[in-house]
Amino acid sequence: MSATKTIELVNLIYDYLIGMGDICLAPFLADWPTSPFTTRIVSPNRLPVLSYLPDLVVEANTKTQHIIKILQTSAEDLSWGQTYSTEDFGTDFLEKYGWIEFIGLRGQIKSNDIACGFLLLGPDIEYPKHSHEAREVYVPLNSQAQWVQGNGDWISRPGGIPIYHRSGLAHGMRTGNKPLLALYLWQGGNLAQKSHIDA
Repeated sequence: MSATKTIELVNLIYDYLIGMGDICLAPFLADWPTSPFTTRIVSPNRLPVLSYLPDLVVEANTKTQHIIKILQTSAEDLSWGQTYSTEDFGTDFLEKYGWIEFIGLRGQIKSNDIACGFLLLGPDIEYPKHSHEAREVYVPLNSQAQWVQGNGDWISRPGGIPIYHRSGLAHGMRTGNKPLLALYLWQGGNLAQKSHIDA
């Protein structure tokens, strides 16, 4: 994706988050990089999970629809990554798991203070409980998933509502018969850390 297109998407994401009016997002947005952005060149990397992008059930929010459309049309040109190996969760998991970072230590827009990107999970998969140093917020862009925190129960979360994880809090996700796309923000700690598996 060109730097111009990435900046367009990042600005759209910022407007989307600001529009939520959620005070708990303020610390994350305070570290949002400002224009002119410092960019780096990233090479495209495709993953098997991208085959599920066309199956996303888009929520009614027009900004959400726009964000998903950009990802769907640009997916093949983006640098998708995976933190884990087959030794961690097995081959089946890796076939249905991937992320793309736009802001951060690895993203096209450089930042040492915050990471921002998207997690994509295919259908019928569990992302086991894991934890990390960074504080985190997820905003699911669709609602076909369940989430767990600590020793709590698995619960369904609506699309467009932030989910917060403090530093070190174990959390996991699992999908039903549809894939999940969730916006993520990391702040504090090691922004490129491989999560500790708590399951």
